[in-house]
Amino acid sequence: MPNSTKPSQTPVNRRFSVAPMMDWTDRYCRYFHRLLSRNTLLYTEMVTTGALIYGDVERHLQYHGIEHPIALQLGGSDPKELAQSVTIANTYQYDEINLNCGCPSDRVQSGKFGAVLMKDPKLVAQCFESMQAVTETPVTIKHRIGVDDQDGYQPLCDFVGTVANAGCKTFIVHARKAWLQGLSPKQNREVPPLEYEHVFQLKRDFPELEIIINGGISTLEQTQELLVSVDGVMMGREAYQNPYILAEVDQKIYHDKQPIPSRVQVLEKFSKIIEKELSKGIKLSHMTRHILGLYQGVPGARKFRRYISENAHRRDAGIDVLYQALNSMATS
Repeated sequence: MPNSTKPSQTPVNRRFSVAPMMDWTDRYCRYFHRLLSRNTLLYTEMVTTGALIYGDVERHLQYHGIEHPIALQLGGSDPKELAQSVTIANTYQYDEINLNCGCPSDRVQSGKFGAVLMKDPKLVAQCFESMQAVTETPVTIKHRIGVDDQDGYQPLCDFVGTVANAGCKTFIVHARKAWLQGLSPKQNREVPPLEYEHVFQLKRDFPELEIIINGGISTLEQTQELLVSVDGVMMGREAYQNPYILAEVDQKIYHDKQPIPSRVQVLEKFSKIIEKELSKGIKLSHMTRHILGLYQGVPGARKFRRYISENAHRRDAGIDVLYQALNSMATS
């Protein structure tokens, strides 16, 4: 059953968020990120409608109460199945439910969802209507600026306009096209050029909509510059690979005056959830893999990463691995 309590009904602040990333942004990653930033909006990995309708709901949807504000990302293309999935998710009280219209992987394409949905904006509008009809939680759309042979700004404008007419108010735009044939998912994150201007134009043409930009964002200074033109910024792999960047988000982006937590303070708090989860049989490596980049750029960071990588997978690995990793940084 759900193990979380949703805060009072306050609007979701999407000024800064961490992107949903398959195999990365699980609940241990999100717990860790929340210790770094109180205000950042966090997203689950994409969960397919089939996984919720036919699979282990608790495994896919449970999270720790500390993770709020938190958004659930769904993958699917059947309006009825999406509505059914949202109904299931309502019990878990997420702060936002997002429909994935941007993932370019072959597996996603074969299921006729993800970026391929941009070719059928009317279907996306139907999906949105079906989802929003069964929940009071805001439903949002995450998508690319185009797919395959869709060139220029107009197809993007038409897509957003069609879905907005169905009632959608928030669009999270990865500012690259997706090539559904010929490029791997990794290449689709790097090869198609960034077209930030297309996203800026969306905000100018649809000032009443909330437009969030995603893609190629690696610093908070860049984030602040982008916020002049759009409503929010979503950071992806930089936040995962260099997580301590999140420690300054509350002050720099949300103007929160609370002190920035130190890396050691964050690890001390994270160690408490590690100990609790270890007692449930969760493997240490499943949790510590998310903290490998915490000391990036700090002397001894390589030793910290190496010690955890070499020891956390052991069958008898316990919380002492974390402390030994810290100690290894001080040794020559």
